[in-house]
Amino acid sequence: MILDNGRSSVLGTKMQDMLRCIRCGACMNHCPVYGAIGGHAYGWVYPGPIGAVLTPQLIGVEEAGNLPNASTFCGRCESVCPVRIPLPALMRHWREREFERHLTPRAVRHGLALWSYVARRPLLYRRLTALANRLLALFGRAEGRYRSLPLASGWTRFRDFPAPPPGGTFHAQWARRAGRPRR
Repeated sequence: MILDNGRSSVLGTKMQDMLRCIRCGACMNHCPVYGAIGGHAYGWVYPGPIGAVLTPQLIGVEEAGNLPNASTFCGRCESVCPVRIPLPALMRHWREREFERHLTPRAVRHGLALWSYVARRPLLYRRLTALANRLLALFGRAEGRYRSLPLASGWTRFRDFPAPPPGGTFHAQWARRAGRPRR
């Protein structure tokens, strides 16, 4: 008997493209998420975009659903893959399975609904981000980082969160450089 880690069960499915991976690491080298968080945060053998596709296949989306959800879907991984694995599409597959099974925690669903509400209202978004920027700067600029933050413990458990740089939000800086008044 040959041990194949469940790979034969992937043949003939939507996920079979991942079997072409030659473990070159190109997807990891170009992934902005992997570059920001590193490999240990993936918590499994396979890091990076291919890990976000392969790990849910091996241990189940119930255990590894956070990995495909970390993707920005920028497509860099697919564009540099020498064997053209459609990694964003495969990660989207796992997100859909997680959604269908209602595996996303209630707090995350409500948080995304709140984010969606705020993001669709530019003035509200700018005001809230300006307020958050001021509060974060007030409490963290002295050290330049935070060791822990409410609602960001998943991030700060493994690394420090940088304090915002002086100058305000991106929108405020952009308006100043363009010579436009702030709203």
